[in-house]
Amino acid sequence: MEDMYINHWAVLSAAVFNLILGAIWYSPTLFYSAWKSANNLSDDDLKGQKPAKVYGLSFLLSLIMCYNMAMFLGEESTDWIWGLSAGFLTGFGWAAVIFIVIALSEMRSLKYILINSGFIILYFTSVGLIIGLWR
Repeated sequence: MEDMYINHWAVLSAAVFNLILGAIWYSPTLFYSAWKSANNLSDDDLKGQKPAKVYGLSFLLSLIMCYNMAMFLGEESTDWIWGLSAGFLTGFGWAAVIFIVIALSEMRSLKYILINSGFIILYFTSVGLIIGLWR
């Protein structure tokens, strides 16, 4: 544990990147309409959101997740391949799986599960890649 290295700029960049990734993933170009439909939301429902609160809290939570991943990837031998692999395994094997368990219990649609679990897997894979790459 003495040889642990965390690049704080990589962690910060990964957190910012994932806000951008989420904005693209849930944009009208990709999955916005399908996501809205899967959640039974209308444009009027979404007008009540407070973007500063949503994005501010999302960034804070992303920062926590990115630092957590950086702690797991803190060994000197970590490279982009291990970062990518660890990120994918975290996203697919832990985060998306527990999300799916909860979604199944809530009787959510397959569309809802695929859109959101796909983002979770991509999210953690990109965090691992950025942290592993930017040593």
